[in-house]
Order: sequence, then C-alpha cells, then structure tokens
Amino acid sequence: LSFFSEKCKARGFTVIVDGRKSQWNVVKTVVLMLQNVVPAEVSLVCVVKPDEFWDKKVTHFCFWKEKDRLGFEVILVSANKLTRYIEPCQLTEDFGGTLSYDHMDWLNKRLVFEKFTKESTSLLDELALINNGSDKGNQPEKERSVDLNFLPSVDPETVLQTGHELLSELQQRRFNGSDGGVSWSPMDDELLAQPQVMKLLDSLREQYTRYQEVCRQRSKRTQLEEIQQKVMQVVNWLEGPGSEQLRTQWGIGDSIRASQALQQKHEEIESQHSEWFAVYVELNQQIAALLNAGDEEDLVELKALQQQLSDVCYRQASQLEFRQNLLQAALEFHSVAQDLSQQLDGLLGMLCVDVAPADGASIQQTLKLLEEKLKSVDVGLQGLREKGQSLLDQISNQASWAYGKDVTIENKENVDHIQGVMEDMQLRKQRQCEDMVDVRRLKMLQMVQLFKCEEDAAQAVEWLSELLDALLKTHIRLGDDAQETKVLLEKHRKFVDVAQSTYDYGRQLLQATVVLCQSLRCTSRSSGDTLPRLNRVWKQFTITSEERVHRLEMAVAFHSSAEKILQECPEQPEAFNQMEQLDEIESVGKSLLDRLTVPVVYPDGSEQYFGSPSDIASAAEHFREKMKIVSLKKQQLRKPEPTARES
Repeated sequence: LSFFSEKCKARGFTVIVDGRKSQWNVVKTVVLMLQNVVPAEVSLVCVVKPDEFWDKKVTHFCFWKEKDRLGFEVILVSANKLTRYIEPCQLTEDFGGTLSYDHMDWLNKRLVFEKFTKESTSLLDELALINNGSDKGNQPEKERSVDLNFLPSVDPETVLQTGHELLSELQQRRFNGSDGGVSWSPMDDELLAQPQVMKLLDSLREQYTRYQEVCRQRSKRTQLEEIQQKVMQVVNWLEGPGSEQLRTQWGIGDSIRASQALQQKHEEIESQHSEWFAVYVELNQQIAALLNAGDEEDLVELKALQQQLSDVCYRQASQLEFRQNLLQAALEFHSVAQDLSQQLDGLLGMLCVDVAPADGASIQQTLKLLEEKLKSVDVGLQGLREKGQSLLDQISNQASWAYGKDVTIENKENVDHIQGVMEDMQLRKQRQCEDMVDVRRLKMLQMVQLFKCEEDAAQAVEWLSELLDALLKTHIRLGDDAQETKVLLEKHRKFVDVAQSTYDYGRQLLQATVVLCQSLRCTSRSSGDTLPRLNRVWKQFTITSEERVHRLEMAVAFHSSAEKILQECPEQPEAFNQMEQLDEIESVGKSLLDRLTVPVVYPDGSEQYFGSPSDIASAAEHFREKMKIVSLKKQQLRKPEPTARES
C-alpha cells in the first residue's frame, strides 16, 4: 500500500488471484488473507479459474456467503474474460493484456529502492544528530564528546552511490529484463519513486556536506587536542622530572674522576631529554603545518601552544648546555690542579735530593732545570687561577634558572672547594718555591761560583806559567847601551806587576773557594791542588824575575861605567886615574857574562836557562865587544907618556 499515492488508493484496488494451477482451498486462503490485510483498499478480487471448473455449488455459495463480511466483491472469471473488468493495458501478456512487465526486475529494483529509502532515512537522522550536536557549542563536555565521537551506522558514500545508481535506473524508464529493448510505460509507483529518491539524495548531500565539515572540524579538533596533550606531556615532564633531575645535580666534583662521573650522569640526563626534544621537534612541525593551513580560529591557540613549548624546551636546553659547560670547566679546573700538583711534587722531589758538586756545567744544567720547573709552576698556578675564576663566574650565574630554588648552600660548597684548591696550591708554591727553591738556588749559585773560582784560579796558574815561560824564553836581551837597558828594566818591572796581579787574583779566587766550601760544607779541592801549583809557579817566577833584574842592573852598571870612561879624553889629567874604574868595568862585564851562562835554580832543584844557547851568545856578544873596547882603553892608559926630549 505504500507504493501508491492516496489518490490511487482512493479508487480501490483490483486484485487478480491466479487460481488456474491451484486448489480452491488455496485460493480461498488467499482471498481471506486479503480480507485480513487490506479489506478497505480492495474493491474487486478477480479469481482466474482453471480450465477445469471447481465445484460451482461450493464456490458460488462460499463467496456469496462471505461477501458482506469480506468487504469487497469476489468474482470467478476465465483468463480470456479479464478484459471485461480490467483494461488490457493494465494486464500482462499471460492474462491477454499489453502491459510489458518483468516481475524480477521490478522486485529487485523495488528492494533496492526500499533499502536505499531505509538506509538514507536512517542515515539522515544520524547525520542530523551528529551535525546538530556539533553546533551546540554550549553543550556539556561529556554529552558533546559523545555526539562528536558518534559515527554513522552506514557509509554515506555507499548510500549516495546506491541512490545515484537507482535514480539512473528509474530515469531510464526501462526494465533491465525487458526483451529487445522494447519501450514500456513507467509504473505509477516508479514515477513516484524518482522524486522521492531525488529528495533523499538532495537531503543526503546536504547533510553529508555538513557532516564532512563536522568531520574536518572534528579531525582538526582531535589533532589539536592530541597536539595540546602531547605539548602538555612534554612541558610537564621538562618542568617536572626533567627540571628535578637538574635541580639535584649541583656538584662539580672534587677531582677529575668525580667530574667525569658527573659528566657521565649528565649525559644520561641529556639522553632522556633528547627523547622529549625529538617529540618537541615533531610537535613544532605539526603546529607549523596547522599554522600554514590558515584557520584563523585556531591561530591564537596554536601560537600560544607553540610559544609555551618553545619557551620550556629552550629554557631546558639552555640549562642542559649550561650544566655541561659548567662540568667541562670543572673538569678543566681539576685537570690543571692535578697537573700543577704533580709539578709541585716533582719540584719538591728535586729539592729533597741533595746536589753533589760534580762540575760547573752539570750544576748550571741543574739550575736551568730548576728555573724551568719553577717557571712551569708559575704558569700552571696562573692557569689554575684563570680556570678557577672562570668557573666561579659560571657558578655565580647558576642561580638565574633555578626555578626559585635556593642554591646558596650548594654554590657556597662549590665556591669554597674551588677557592680552597687555589689557596692550597698557592701555599704549596710558597713553601716549596719561595722558601726551598730560594735556598736551593742560592746553594747552586754558590756551587757555580765555586767551580767558577776554581776554574779561574786554575786559569790564573796557567797565565802565571805562561808569563814565566815568556820571561824565560823571550826576555833575554840586556840592551846595547845604558838607556836601552834602563828601558828594558822598566818594562820588566811592569811585566812583574802583571804577574803580581795575576798571582793576587789567583790567591783571591782560592780564598773565595775556601769561603764557599765552608758555606756549602764541602771539602775544598783548591787548597790541595791549585794553591800549591800557584805558589810553586809564583816562586819560580819570583826567582826568575829577580835574576832578570840582577842581570839588567849589572848591565846598566856596566853600560853606564863603560860609556862614561870611553867618553873621557885621554889628554885629561884625570884619565890617568881611571885605571881602577876600567878594572872594575872589566870585572862587572866578566861577572855578567859568567851569569848569562848560569841557569836559574829553583827550590825543587830544577834548572832553567834564559833562552837558548844561541840566544845567550847573541846577548853576550855585544858585552864582549864593549869589553874589548874597555880593554883597549885600558891598554892605552897603561902606556907611558913621552917626555919633551923624546917629543
């Protein structure tokens, strides 16, 4: 009955019951069923009787008897006589009509229509519920979450596709099962179905479009809520457990190993933070994508989330970096402190070992090594101060991100430790360097001076020996006249002064070595070796010098007397009184010549000659010549003067 319009139903239905292949009881049951289901809408029931008639008496009596009770007229009619009651255009071919009708095609189409109608109606109700629920902004959160999470029972796309296919079939006005493509007149119910399907499709498209927008908003809201939830997870962890981890890590360690252990612990904390920072990067990319989408209604909230997340992450990253830099500075500080401590230990070990005076070069090398170690300690201490001050500066900035936590005690412990290390190193340097090093330096300088004095004293002996050798080998000439001899005598005195200075210098050096040995508490080696040599050489030089002076003085006396006698005129009366002087001159000359051939004898019994024999002969030759002149002069004085008669 739902197939037809009210106008059609008002005219009443004519029902054909095909009983040609059925028993009467079955036909009767069908007629009674019509009476039970649609008595008001049926006006006529045409029972097509079989070729073999039923019992006329029974059939006629039953229908006539039940006519009033049924509410409609029932007639028995042959198939070829149905056109008397029904127009041929409304009868199918098997009843002698012209209506082209495929029951299976109509049935399938009708089932599709009913399914589409049912599903679309139900879907429209569900979509309306979802769409209307999403529009209630002031609806309680709990109820609104139920509506937003509610999904249609069927797929809207599938229902729409089914509706479009059905509409297309209806609009073709052709049964799928018609033979040869013969045209047919559309049934009244099919003509009515087309606008109904179109109306349902229009309503579905409208509601589905709204539903898609709702889904888009829902997806965006869900994504926004997920992002907000993840953001809060990151923020809560960083401001909660993450910050608590950093708040509990304030120490810098008291050694390299302790600082390395703290660094390892900090790396574990950084590893945990890295996982959350990775989530931050992903969230930041998602938020940036949503911001680029340009939904103005979410821009403010998204930017606020992004700003909050960035602030917390950057602050936490800055804290991690600050902590890492602080631990690295602490490690460098402790490394410098350990190196300086080892340098001080090495310096102390060097100072505790007594220095045995071996030679000046080794003492100089040891003193140089000591100065290098001392300089290295100074550089190390300066480096420790710089590292310590840098670390103190970093610690002073540590409270700026402490989240309100009082870090005075923790910082005070770190500051006290750093200052304590620097003060301890300064005290160790003062005790070992400024006191012990000064003593050791003085001792080593005295040793250097001792060896220097000994070397210079030995050099003085060598110089004095060279002067003695020069005196014996080169100071041979005695001069050709008195004037020259006096010059040689003056030069010799200066030569002796040089030797005297050399000897005095050597004596002073040896006296200094004695004083230094007493100060160093070591046995003087100079008094048993260099001093006797110096005294022996000086004694030899003194004897040789005196001999040289005697010879020069004799030569001066000889030359002076000889020159004086030889310059006097023989006619002078005094000349006759010069014989004694000539004898004396000859005596001096002979004595001088004899002395030239005599060696210098030293206290140890050794002998040395002035020059070689040829040198001695050359020096004596001039004296012999002059003695010959004196002898000739002497002979002249011995001749008697002639008398006047002889003249």
